[in-house]
Amino acid sequence: MTAAAEDRQSLRQWLLTDAPTGRTQARLGRLYSNWLALRRNPLAMAGLVIVIGLLLMAAIGPSLVSASPFAQTLTDRLEPPSAEHWFGTDQLGRDIFARVVYGSRITLMLILLVSVIVMPVGLLVGTVAGYFGGLLDMTLMRVTDLFLALPRLVLALAIAAALGRSIENVIIAIAITSWPPYARLARAETLTTRKSDYVLAAKMQGASDLRIIWSHIVPLCLPSIVVRLTLDMAGIVLIAAGLGFLGMGAQPPSPEWGAMVSNGRDFILDQFWVATLPGAAIFVVSLGFNLLGDGLRDVFDPKAAGHKA
Repeated sequence: MTAAAEDRQSLRQWLLTDAPTGRTQARLGRLYSNWLALRRNPLAMAGLVIVIGLLLMAAIGPSLVSASPFAQTLTDRLEPPSAEHWFGTDQLGRDIFARVVYGSRITLMLILLVSVIVMPVGLLVGTVAGYFGGLLDMTLMRVTDLFLALPRLVLALAIAAALGRSIENVIIAIAITSWPPYARLARAETLTTRKSDYVLAAKMQGASDLRIIWSHIVPLCLPSIVVRLTLDMAGIVLIAAGLGFLGMGAQPPSPEWGAMVSNGRDFILDQFWVATLPGAAIFVVSLGFNLLGDGLRDVFDPKAAGHKA
């Protein structure tokens, strides 16, 4: 066995030890164990590959594409896929492949910004409601129920229409309609842990309610929230594409995938690639987040872990 192989084996044993000597070793060992569990799921790995592909396409894809997503060449309009135009051209002669690649940045930005908004809001509402209970819990949960009672896409469409047509308003609309499930999930997790021995011990030591929520309850809610967020990212992509299809998202000439599908619907029978290929990008990205979310759910589900053990 080579020295590099011995080092890898030693590191593996250090990470998987049953008696970690410190907090850092315990955390790294838990992350490594979760990675090994995720790697055994081929569908989850396929989803991870798709998500990483989206990240790479958004990060370096535009620099590798020579065609402009905005340049119009009417003499090349509605050209089928070819070596020169991999995805063909649209009704204005624009390269569809370049537009799909540049549109990945809009999709990724939308996903990240919505996630940054909905996860903290849902955690805050859910943990506060579950920890304090009483009238505060009832008030916050009734507000949550009000949002859950309305169809998500319809509500997002109404908010986007009221705010105006722009990608920023789409982000706000989707975030406003997406936080209630996280609040419900965080509240359920908080209700199961607020009477735990370590929470009571922290109270006896004089820890404030804010410190208990932040240091003891929020970390326990995060795995479930992250899994739910990963699964919801597919829904975020679909709702954003739906709003873009209806003209509420990024405005022309921005290469937003939903708007591209909308622009190609008049040519779907004769020039199918104009709408089909941007729609395929939406489908693949949504599928990737769903597969990855299912894999993370299996990894973080204690019942499944106990069953496998």
